[in-house]
Amino acid sequence: MVLRIAVLLPAQTETFELGVACEVFGVDRRDDGLPLYRLDLVAAEPGPVSTRYGYSIPAAHDLDVLDRAGLIIVNAGGNGLHPDGSTSVSEEPGGLGPALEALRRAARRGIPVASLCTGAFILGAAGLLDERRCTTHWRHAAELQRRFPRARVDPSVLYVEDPPVFTSAGTAASIDLCLHLVRQLDGPRVANGIARRMVVPPHREGGQAQFVNQPLPAGSGDSLSAVREWMRAHLAEDHSVAALAQRARLSPRTFARRFVDETGVPPHRWLTDQRVLAAQHLLESSTQPIERIASLVGFSSAASLRAHFLRLRQVTPLEYRRMFAAPRDAAHALVAPGPGG
Repeated sequence: MVLRIAVLLPAQTETFELGVACEVFGVDRRDDGLPLYRLDLVAAEPGPVSTRYGYSIPAAHDLDVLDRAGLIIVNAGGNGLHPDGSTSVSEEPGGLGPALEALRRAARRGIPVASLCTGAFILGAAGLLDERRCTTHWRHAAELQRRFPRARVDPSVLYVEDPPVFTSAGTAASIDLCLHLVRQLDGPRVANGIARRMVVPPHREGGQAQFVNQPLPAGSGDSLSAVREWMRAHLAEDHSVAALAQRARLSPRTFARRFVDETGVPPHRWLTDQRVLAAQHLLESSTQPIERIASLVGFSSAASLRAHFLRLRQVTPLEYRRMFAAPRDAAHALVAPGPGG
């Protein structure tokens, strides 16, 4: 059983985001015990697909593939709209009428439809962002909101899940969303395996900030990375800002400000997220009772773990463990057609 994934390429398509989709879904990793996906590149309009770098990409498939896909990804680009804002933003989606209708049909069937970066504008033109949370590159968020006033645009996050629609922020956030889609389709083991092969973090929360004030500290003395590593190694302990600041040899106010500068979130939020991530790994790899896992990672009770896990993963720890232990959901898999289709 092979999941068929269609990547819709608008004119002036962005090659980085396309490369991410191809790397995540288009590489045969069966030698690592990972599933094989069928990746089809689909031209939004007839003919070779132009890029903004002066060359074109031959898309092998027409729009009818969208009606047979189990996941559709809309690539960034289109009509002069680029993630870095280097060219003007056009007002019309061009000759995309048939593509927009195909996206609407897929969403009506409950097929996941995802956009990478400025691909959100195409989802907006299809009406798929109406009354939904969504995101795009922070430089284009205001324009997305202006064009599609019924959309609920969040310019600060890496990606948004509002099924069956998924949207990501710019450039590297497309990696996060694609891995999140893998996690939804085939579970954390597969997503982690692909991430390991790609040498990227296996999971970043969609709600993490798109950028932080000081992503690269000026010198090692300015970085709190050693404190964060110590916190990871001692998740079961209580950590007050005052105690952490003392370890970093900073005042509590300076520590809290610098922590947000480097991570995008306050210390307690970061610590809670790390505890959920550690609990997730234990749920995947052990048979420890949930009460014991909660204690091991620093939550005061199983109820506390459940509340935070549900907030971040949208499922309870027990449901997550059941999902992970279950075989691949056949409802998400399609038999790959033969050469004729």
